[in-house]
Amino acid sequence: MEHQLLCCEVETIRRAYLDANLLNDRVLQTMLKAEETCSPSVSYFKCVQKEILPYMRKIVATWMLEKSRLQLLGATCMFVASKMKETIPLTAEKLCIYTDNSIRPDELLQMELLLVNKLKWNLAAMTPHDFIEHFLTKMPLAEDTKQIIRKHAQTFVALCATDIKFISNPPSMIAAGSVVAAVQGLHLGNTNTFLSYQCLTHFLSQVIKCDPDCLRACQEQIESLLESSLRQAQQHNVSSETKTVEDEADLSCTPTDVRDVNI
Repeated sequence: MEHQLLCCEVETIRRAYLDANLLNDRVLQTMLKAEETCSPSVSYFKCVQKEILPYMRKIVATWMLEKSRLQLLGATCMFVASKMKETIPLTAEKLCIYTDNSIRPDELLQMELLLVNKLKWNLAAMTPHDFIEHFLTKMPLAEDTKQIIRKHAQTFVALCATDIKFISNPPSMIAAGSVVAAVQGLHLGNTNTFLSYQCLTHFLSQVIKCDPDCLRACQEQIESLLESSLRQAQQHNVSSETKTVEDEADLSCTPTDVRDVNI
């Protein structure tokens, strides 16, 4: 069976209704201005820290490192982010368990204080997820269609966070590219003229005020990243199945008789 990105999971957490006042054009324009201050420097691997290299970014984003301080910082960022965004935030104790108790709750709280001081308490940074709802609100689509596009786009945004190539793209462009990639992958443009590749790309490029070619390049990078990730997952599954079959074959073999062993 081919790998398919269905994104049909149903969210069980209760969330507040969307406020239409927070989805108007004035808010979007403010977000587009604010995102310029939230983009990291492309050279931060050389200037800010030297322990993590660009090719390690995916590992850092998906798994805990042995470096205790980096692990503590990553857990603290998740701790603060969950307080800002989640209905039920992560607890300090649960995060410590996730790190196999390599950090203590008091260390996490101390690092939290250091983190918010370094950020000067400016914790509402713009992320691609913040723009997705603005784009969907402007698209004349049925709610069930928006829901499936939303799920796919959020998955693509999470995938982009693991790849260094997207660090130079503003959050709005990653969000727009993810929406276009989602629509393309679902083949929705075949039945809706507005969702055709050219129309949707032109529309979103006008919304975020960027060159359509830049948006297309970002969308193509996202599709390329998805393709390589699915390929790696498929290879991993095949190798795991092969190993399981080999292990079962070893167990099913009759043990060598002691008298047949030549020393």
